[in-house]
Amino acid sequence: MNLHFDVEGGEFISAGVASSKVKKVLKQLAIKPEIIRKISVAMYEAEINMVIHAHGGVIDAEIMPDHVHVVLKDEGPGIENIELAMKAGYSTASRLAREMGFGAGMGLANMKRYADILQIESEPGKGTTVEITVKLYPEQA
Repeated sequence: MNLHFDVEGGEFISAGVASSKVKKVLKQLAIKPEIIRKISVAMYEAEINMVIHAHGGVIDAEIMPDHVHVVLKDEGPGIENIELAMKAGYSTASRLAREMGFGAGMGLANMKRYADILQIESEPGKGTTVEITVKLYPEQA
């Protein structure tokens, strides 16, 4: 099953819509709650980063029999130092984002924590692609 979402940068009101819809589908498929939580948290963090930092982008989620693979591509400024950005608490969020309760610097750290596989490719000035894979039945791996 493939799901596609368009995300607008700076549109905080609709932030989290894509991850909520994927969560709903996974519940309908009777996936274990702890697996749904992993996917939801990792995807939400990536989605909110797209809203905070980018000028929009797309999310494609593929639900396979044994895993979920989510690709988020944005048209933002890119990440200059991915290693530094992965550190918990590091943030480049705007004052506005922080005033709204976002931008605590936990996005990439939480993605890494909850994803079984996390890949990040970024080019300053061109954008970022985040790929998140979560196994639906990790006990079988």
